[in-house]
Amino acid sequence: MIHLYRFLLISLTVLLSSHLTFSQDTTRFTPKIGYQAYKVREPVLTLKPGDVLISETLMGGYYTEEGGAWPGEVGPIYIIGATPKDQLVIKVIKVRTNREWGPARIRPGFGGLAADVRVRMLNPDIPSERFLWHLDRGRNIASLDLPRSKLGKIEVPMAPMLGRVAVAPKGEESFPGLWPGDFGGNMDAPEIKEGATVYLPIFHEGALFYFGDGHALQGEGEIAGTGLEATMDVILQFDLIKDKPIDWPRIENDEFIMVAASARPLIDAFRLAHIELIEWLEADYGFDRWEAYQVLSQVAESTVANIVDPQYTVVAKFPKKYLPK
Repeated sequence: MIHLYRFLLISLTVLLSSHLTFSQDTTRFTPKIGYQAYKVREPVLTLKPGDVLISETLMGGYYTEEGGAWPGEVGPIYIIGATPKDQLVIKVIKVRTNREWGPARIRPGFGGLAADVRVRMLNPDIPSERFLWHLDRGRNIASLDLPRSKLGKIEVPMAPMLGRVAVAPKGEESFPGLWPGDFGGNMDAPEIKEGATVYLPIFHEGALFYFGDGHALQGEGEIAGTGLEATMDVILQFDLIKDKPIDWPRIENDEFIMVAASARPLIDAFRLAHIELIEWLEADYGFDRWEAYQVLSQVAESTVANIVDPQYTVVAKFPKKYLPK
């Protein structure tokens, strides 16, 4: 009898595994062309909800030791059945560096601590300098020689992320790659890494999804204007939440539900992110609006994803341990 139970259990496991294997399709896609702006254009690929994409960010000379032009973003990808009444769901299964080197820069007129290019100042310019970090993928360590500093060299753990995930913006709008907004874009949020799920508003049939701008590491705020830029192997799974539109990108991981909002001044990005988070708590988790406001005031966490892009991005976070079971 015990052997029979074991046989039945093994058979059931095999059947379930087969069902999972064939209930979703896996597509391997090697991008050849990158685009420098988010907008409506002919898709490079069509997928359906549940599909898994195995791909990579674009390579290009930018990432070489010599340097070169920015390669642009991968996309757009058309998701069958996506409408402006829905949310696009992107589960980040894998984001891993795939080269030994990653560049980062400082330069005049760009970055959170640079003289503002919009206003004349007497401050001396930041020098233009390119730093080439070594990426040890076996140890998951990034290292940089610091010949002018007492330390001499620094080694830090990598935390690979995607700086840019986006859908095509509203109407005929076209935003250069540096822009973040309600469509996602260049949010530069370190929270968009393996294990995260991203929820994006949809403005066009098919959503028209873009991704790129891998960072092997990036501090909150991205204050010098770049992360540790690196090419990535990527695995993403797509889905839809039907008939529940949202206004701003949302992120979820094991610890938090989060909203990423982008605006200038910074306080507006902060406000927009927290308002959308309260609305999320109200709509999906049964909170009274004003009680959610009160609880958020005591337990919320927030990070500044970037203060260098044409719009700044704030990520507002609510700890999942305080959500109703």
